[in-house]
Amino acid sequence: MPRFAANLTLLYQEVPFLDRFREAASDGFRGVECLFPYDHPAQAVRARLDDAGLTQVLFNTPAGDWASGERGLAALPGREAQFRDGLERALDYADTLGCRQLHVMAGCPDASASLERCRAVYLDNLAYAAAQAAAHGITILIEPINPRDFPRYFLTRQDQAQAIRHEVGASHLKVQFDIYHCQIVEGDLAVKLRQHIANIGHVQVAGVPARHEPDTGEVNYPFLFRLLDELGYAGWVGCEYRPQGATREGLGWLKPWLRATR
Repeated sequence: MPRFAANLTLLYQEVPFLDRFREAASDGFRGVECLFPYDHPAQAVRARLDDAGLTQVLFNTPAGDWASGERGLAALPGREAQFRDGLERALDYADTLGCRQLHVMAGCPDASASLERCRAVYLDNLAYAAAQAAAHGITILIEPINPRDFPRYFLTRQDQAQAIRHEVGASHLKVQFDIYHCQIVEGDLAVKLRQHIANIGHVQVAGVPARHEPDTGEVNYPFLFRLLDELGYAGWVGCEYRPQGATREGLGWLKPWLRATR
């Protein structure tokens, strides 16, 4: 059965961030992820992980000025030095938290930017990141994201991500398969999972189209969870959705799967 990780940026917003670890553990989660942990000292986050008996599965490298709309730096020409500084900070956090995967966001290049130049910068930054991460025993992930949520995001399709992964040619570079984003952009979820499973490092879920609980909307998640088992997927499934109400009240979809893993 899949191993589910609570996304603590989106879930349990009823309590402050550092209190969300305890809440997730109380509901049966054994792993957690988040967008960014950097507002808190790494040791403080590690203490909450240890107290709750949780694994930090994933977080993002610094993505620039999030408040102003930046969504990553890796494909932005002229930001290479900032990208490398952020990667170094993320690796330090990952070492402290025992996190073995980092998501590198491509970003949303300016409409005037040359796509060829952006792609060349992206490839160089990913090769650098994968090499640096390998020395820490960490895998770098890239994630196609739908342009409805993030207009002009550089990476949007599974085949595009796999082609970039292949071109970089680093063993410590894999693709993060977010089912919500994939369904919005291209669909054909089961076929794409079968096609790319060997190079998928992490899976995320949310209902489509509103990004609520996975038992809402148009995606048949029980079928896909069984497919992941059939395909031998051994990674985590991140619950990166926006609860319709209080987080705990919306976890009915999860309880059968948690019972199956006990």
